[in-house]
Parts: sequence; C-alpha cells; structure tokens
Amino acid sequence: MAEREKILEVRDLNISFKTDSGIVNAIRGVNLDLYKGETIAIVGESGSGKSVTTKAIMGIMAGNGSIDGGSINYTWTDENTGERITKDICQLSEKEMQSEIRGRKIAMVFQDPMTSLNPTMTIGNQIMEPMIHHYNTPKEEAYKKAVELLQLVGITNAEKRMKNYPHQLSGGMRQRIVIAIALSCDPYVLICDEPTTALDVTIQAKILELIQDIQKKKDLSVIYITHDLGVVAKVADYVNVMYAGKIVETGTIDEIFYDPRHPYTWGLLSSMPDLDTDDDELYTIPGTPPNLAHEVKGDAFAPRNKYALNIDLRIEPPMFKVPGSTTHKVASWLMHEKAPKVEMPVELKNRLEKMKKEGVE
Repeated sequence: MAEREKILEVRDLNISFKTDSGIVNAIRGVNLDLYKGETIAIVGESGSGKSVTTKAIMGIMAGNGSIDGGSINYTWTDENTGERITKDICQLSEKEMQSEIRGRKIAMVFQDPMTSLNPTMTIGNQIMEPMIHHYNTPKEEAYKKAVELLQLVGITNAEKRMKNYPHQLSGGMRQRIVIAIALSCDPYVLICDEPTTALDVTIQAKILELIQDIQKKKDLSVIYITHDLGVVAKVADYVNVMYAGKIVETGTIDEIFYDPRHPYTWGLLSSMPDLDTDDDELYTIPGTPPNLAHEVKGDAFAPRNKYALNIDLRIEPPMFKVPGSTTHKVASWLMHEKAPKVEMPVELKNRLEKMKKEGVE
C-alpha cells in the first residue's frame, strides 16, 4: 500500500471571539489530519465549530475572532524544485494568505452560491478572475480554461453561459459555477461548507457526484462540513464528530457509522430520518449545546448525556484510542478501562445493523 501523503495538519487549535456578552471560546483544542486524495467530513450540530475551523484554515475569520493557540500546517510540493514545503497558516499575514494559499492552494465552496457570486459580473469573468489575479494568465488562455471548467462541472452550452449573469441561472447551475471558480487555480484542497443545503434533493445528489468525480480526476483532498449524515455516508473516507468546539470522535466512515462509541454520535445517528422506522416521532438529542461564553467544566456534553459519569462533571475526557484500531478515537470517559460498560441504544444498534446489511447487498 502506498504511503499516505499528509497535506494538512491542524494541532491544538484554539479560537475565541470577542462579543458583547464576553469572550466566546468557539474552538477548544481541535486536531485534524487531511491526506492527499482523501475526503474528511466534519459533522455536528449548528454552532459546534465546523465552519469556524475551516474558515481559520482559509484565513477568512471574522474581525472579532482570534487564534489563541495551535497550528495549521499546510504542506505541498514545489512545482519547480520538487521539494516539500510546510507553512503554518496561523503565522502568515493576510497578504501571504492571499498571494500564496487562498484560492491557489486551498479553495472553498460555500452553501449559498448567491452570496459567493458577484451579481454585476458575467459568469465567465468570475471564473477567469482568479487565474488572471494569481497566475497572470493571458486573457485568451483564461477564457479557454474557463470554458473547459464549465464543461467539467457539467454545464452545457459553456460558451453561451460565459456571458450569463448569476440571476439568469438556477440554484444548481450557480453551485456548479461556484465549484468551477474554486477549481480555477488548481487547488490541492477543496473545502465544501454545506455545499448542497440550498438545493433540492435530486440536484444535491448530482452536485455530490460531481465533486467526487472531479476529486478523482484531479486527485484533490476534500473537507466536507455538514450536519447531514446522509451526505457523509456518500462522500467521506474519515469522519470527525464535533461538539462545543472540540472533536469528540474521529474514525473511518465504517467506524463512525457501524461502531460509534460516543453518546453524542449515537444521538446524531439516531436522529437521522429513517423511512422504515416504526417510531411516530423523530429522535432529537435532549437539551441544548453549552454557552461557550462561560467556562466549560468537565465534558461539555455531560448535561445532555444520560450515560454521564460523575467524573464527566469535573474533568474533561482525553482522546481514548478504540482497542484494535489505529484510526478510531473517542473523547469520552466511558472508554476508560474502569468505566462501567455501556452499550449503544438497542434501536440504534438494530438500525446500524440493517444499514450494514443494505450496504453489503
């Protein structure tokens, strides 16, 4: 098996925001790894810190935010010398981010294409602009590549569409345009922030297939941010489950879907809609996430966790390795060798077994 090439390494990332109600510790010691050609998903409820983490990677944080500690090491191979270069994004200036990283090496697709597109510029000019800005690409060459990108993202009559404005296109078409713009400078990493939320289900599936197809063709590394576990099941190699600014469980797609160990992950999987269920009501995780403007003592999930131990209220759990796996880790005191044995809910166990059978068939 070929050695995996690490492209992005986030270590002990801490981010806070100054607000009227005090300082909010939005990201609390996040660790992430992304390898070449692979897809990781970051999942969790709204406000868990998914988008903040990836915006820090892009260097586009809000003005009241600050990185208080940690590193975001991005590694690439120099096209001219072939040597491996690593830079800590946290230490780069805005000018360096703009000229070296953002758009060129790491690009992002946001959930609402209308906020990403300029309503006063033609589609063609918006795709050509990054190439001209970053690489001084001659206009004719940029035009030709823009047409090719439109064809790559599945848009017919590409030459005609170059002259269109965003309002003349459907939501699915606009999202394809946003993907084309993100790919215009041949980035190594593509971050997709809920890229299908604003689209209907049939278009959603097409956009996901499109991103996967382009990923294979260009050997891209992809980070998906989503709260939709159905999307995760289709696209991810590895999953990071986030809660209250921390990653509480990480593992391969099969480990997270078929052998989840954190009660929060159990809750997320239980709340997935299921057409075959006998229940009249959709499961929801009780309670609400903690207010991160206040100090979190112990395990942030403890007040919502019916399996919480006494220690959860006092001491934050470390990341425990799941026995027999090199990739599966869980931040829960239930993983401690002296903790009482707790099984996942029977309904969830039955559902996951059924999913596993359907996946094999």
